[in-house]
Amino acid sequence: MYKKELDALKKAGRFRERKIYDNKLIDLASNDYLGLANNKEQLQKVLELLNNYDTFAPKASMLVGGYHPLHEIFEQEMVILNGFEAGIIVGSGFLANLSLFEALVRKGDHLFVDEEYHASGMIAVGLLKGRVTLFKHNDPEDLRSKISDVKAKRIIIAIEGIYSMSGELCTKEIFNISDEYGALLIVDEAHSSGVIGKKLLGIFEYYGITPKANHIKMGTLGKAYGSYGAYILASKTIISFLENRAKPIIYSTAPSVIDTALAIVNMRYIQDNFEVLSSEILQRQQICKEYLGFDLKSLIIALPQKSNKIALDMQKALMQEGFLVGAIRQPTVKVPILRVIPRLGVSQEHLRLFFDKLKTISIKFF
Repeated sequence: MYKKELDALKKAGRFRERKIYDNKLIDLASNDYLGLANNKEQLQKVLELLNNYDTFAPKASMLVGGYHPLHEIFEQEMVILNGFEAGIIVGSGFLANLSLFEALVRKGDHLFVDEEYHASGMIAVGLLKGRVTLFKHNDPEDLRSKISDVKAKRIIIAIEGIYSMSGELCTKEIFNISDEYGALLIVDEAHSSGVIGKKLLGIFEYYGITPKANHIKMGTLGKAYGSYGAYILASKTIISFLENRAKPIIYSTAPSVIDTALAIVNMRYIQDNFEVLSSEILQRQQICKEYLGFDLKSLIIALPQKSNKIALDMQKALMQEGFLVGAIRQPTVKVPILRVIPRLGVSQEHLRLFFDKLKTISIKFF
């Protein structure tokens, strides 16, 4: 029943399947930016933390008894660290974006979304029936022009701190536009929290922006924080509203307690070691500049490829040399890319070796 559709995907070079990769491959594909996903010392801290409690599974939704003390501890520490009034933990970044878009955009409101916003937000756009406008990627003037053309009770803007497929930072001017129009600003910090800012707190800290009542920060735990889940930080009013109106929060089993404990110990680790981690990030960015010739502001390198076939062939050739990178194709991106993550879990020596191999392999395809 779907065989023709699958055959079409294969013909277009867009077929995907889950794979368990050889753990001997050097991982330059995952979003484990700080290399915490295989840190056994952190895992031991998690087990010690969990042993303080009788329950280690959520059991129910957060509003029906699944809200665990560790959920509350995580929220409180994130609120204090990031300078917001309140916070709520969510099962995943996908659910967090769905919660924000679905709950906050009410009748008479209008949502303006960067055209390269994550798919979890774009899916929610389909639920909003004409209350959404996409603006050109990272283009403040296009955003301002489109806001001026719309009459709305409330204006909401959604951007990413660092865009997942390009590594670009959002422009600071969009923060100014949100203030200018009294708009709510949703900032997806999935790829910026734990990577940029003096204490690695993300784009707000990087730009020196003190959170205001119209600011909403969403972030994930499955990337720099080396766990699974997500969080939303905002004013007390907005967090309370989400508790009452966001269906993915109300009707989902509470987030994993074990993963929350892992997020807590990793969050504390990052704050205790942000100077060393920041230095390690900078060193890898400098290596990338040395080989690629441009300044890297994030830990995401997007290398455009001429076709899906070339992207897949390049990925395969690099795997044969011992390196795993992402071959990202449509519909995730318009033009296929190799997505390379110079993460801290990979040594500088291996990163240099990768670039040497990449140069040799690229000559064969271009």
